[in-house]
Amino acid sequence: MKFSKELMKQIVLLMAAAAAMILIIANGSVVLKKILICLSIITPFLAGGAVAFILNIPMNAIETRMLYKMDGTPVAKFKRTASILITLIAVAGVIAIVMSILVPNLSETFVEIAKRFPVFLDEAGKWISNANIPGMQHKGNIFEAMSINAEDFYNKLAEFIQKGAGTVLGSTFHIVSSVVSTVVSSIIAFVFAIYALAQKEKLQRQAKKLLKAYVPEKHGKRVLKVCSLLKINFTNFITGQCIDALILGTLFVITMSVLRLPYALMIGVVIAFTALIPIVGAFLGCAVGVILILMVDPVKVIYFLIVFVVLQQIEGHLIYPKVVGGSVGLPAIWVLVAIAVGGSLFGVVGMLVFIPLVTTAYTLLRENVNRRVKKIEKNGGGQTCD
Repeated sequence: MKFSKELMKQIVLLMAAAAAMILIIANGSVVLKKILICLSIITPFLAGGAVAFILNIPMNAIETRMLYKMDGTPVAKFKRTASILITLIAVAGVIAIVMSILVPNLSETFVEIAKRFPVFLDEAGKWISNANIPGMQHKGNIFEAMSINAEDFYNKLAEFIQKGAGTVLGSTFHIVSSVVSTVVSSIIAFVFAIYALAQKEKLQRQAKKLLKAYVPEKHGKRVLKVCSLLKINFTNFITGQCIDALILGTLFVITMSVLRLPYALMIGVVIAFTALIPIVGAFLGCAVGVILILMVDPVKVIYFLIVFVVLQQIEGHLIYPKVVGGSVGLPAIWVLVAIAVGGSLFGVVGMLVFIPLVTTAYTLLRENVNRRVKKIEKNGGGQTCD
């Protein structure tokens, strides 16, 4: 029995794949360790690629709409360099503005909370003591039950210091090495991002050549289509989330300022920042606002919660569907699934990444379903998938 050359090639590939699988299973711990080492090596480049993709959104707008001469012709010679510099300056300016708002206000807030916290504890203790809670009726102040003997505290502290002194040097070295590694990785990621932005057309041509050289034309076109769809979905999602967060934060600042609620600007900035996380982000900002206002005036927390609920309804039913929903094109139920799965696997990053990924998968599946339905319409009919 003679085998064709193509069949022999497939058999050899299957045998090689089976041998590789057996080796991986037999040496699972070693292989996993090597994989983690490889991931740690390429992580700065992946981070740099992500940064380049995000920065490319405003850079592309600057390049196509702003960099023109007085006569309307584009500035060709320094167009790319100028667009990168303007983008970096703009991003750095936004970060500086946010930090100039948050840092002074946070420092003042922490000082104020430190002053008010003992009074707050005392008032809370008196309220709990007078609330007829079972087992608490005979305690003048509940926090008296939490009192700690000073001598015992200092003895335990000294014992802890003596036992932990031997590990201080090792811990310090580990912290320093981690900080240095993070700084070096950040520098590599930043440099790689700048290079990717400066040479993005060249990198695209090289990627297409690789596909053409090693992937059949049919599959290569499919890969390019998927990559194009991913780019569109990620771009639309990031742009929509940023606009939605900016609008929501502005609404909170204006409304809280009109109602004379404390920390209006800082809470608005925090909510705008946390609102970048879909669905759950604004609630994290709400929790921060409740904690801050609670230390100033507990009654105003109720007003703040009412404002939050009203603005969330406006944002959820009017702003988000127009700004983000239309651009992403993913039904709400699948947005929830994407957030749940992505958050469970990769935390906040997973929430942000999985929505465009699920959107892409949903679009491809819809196209495939519609194509299949059209083929069987003659044998009984059917409806296309929305």
